[in-house]
Amino acid sequence: MAENDIWTIKAALDWTVGYLERKGDENPRISAQWLLAEACGLSRIELYTRLDQPLSMGERDVLRGYVTRRGQGEPLQYITGEVGFRHISVQVRPGVLIPRPETEVLVSEALALLPPAPRPRARDEEAEAAAEGEAGEADAAGLLSADAPPAPAPEPLLVADLCTGSGCIACSIAYEHPLARVFATDIAPEAVSLARENAAALGLDGRVSVVECDLGEGVPAEAVGALDLVASNPPYVPTAVLAGIPREVAAYEPALALDGGADGLDVFRRLLAFCARALKPGGGFAFELHETCLDDAARLASEAGFADVRAVADLAGRPRVLVGRTARA
Repeated sequence: MAENDIWTIKAALDWTVGYLERKGDENPRISAQWLLAEACGLSRIELYTRLDQPLSMGERDVLRGYVTRRGQGEPLQYITGEVGFRHISVQVRPGVLIPRPETEVLVSEALALLPPAPRPRARDEEAEAAAEGEAGEADAAGLLSADAPPAPAPEPLLVADLCTGSGCIACSIAYEHPLARVFATDIAPEAVSLARENAAALGLDGRVSVVECDLGEGVPAEAVGALDLVASNPPYVPTAVLAGIPREVAAYEPALALDGGADGLDVFRRLLAFCARALKPGGGFAFELHETCLDDAARLASEAGFADVRAVADLAGRPRVLVGRTARA
């Protein structure tokens, strides 16, 4: 469009789609919607209710910058700086792996390995329970009086999220399970900084502790052997497969967070060793792995003595997450 043309939302959308098509964007319309919505401070739905609305000069400048970056192949999430993940939104930036929908499946499986959060009971339910207990003839109202000692607080559930990246897994588990106390670790300082920011922005920094270290080395000694859950989205792409991954991933996302060695299981083997000494009896693990590696990973976990080992498919039906438990005491 010419500089002096009126840039309505519709005109800007059509121009952006055409530009990104010529640049080889696989989903130019979706990319255009994301970028225009971000530039204008609107939702994607709102764009279509305001097609005749003109863009300000500032919005035009922002959009041009976004479109140039996207035309060069930069991932949308790095351009907008944020991504939705399950029930939260997290900040993302270059140098840290972008959260993906497949990892939401990992969180679902991880949460399923934890005891459910206690359901608050209404006062009439408490009175009924008291009346039906051993002291069935006791005065239920008296048991609930101000003089009655408060019920003991439930014990926290100890979780380690290793290779935390943006902190999306750690923050989601803490956000969705009120008893979870998460130790999140990463070896990359830029990831540690971002994960701390995300935990603080979500009000979870009191229950999500982010530590810069290699895998589980920074988990407190008193928690080792007492963990209820270990979760991880480790580097898992087999080295030979890295050559064929999309350009925008290879060129922009950190290789440290992707390369899993010759068979994709280099870090996984170390995670299994950590779980063997760090999980409590009956504690569980959930790891995201490459679709070609799940059979070998399940065999290694079973040979290491873990129980209930199984692979879970991702949203596209491909094997993606390995879960298992330690033997119960």
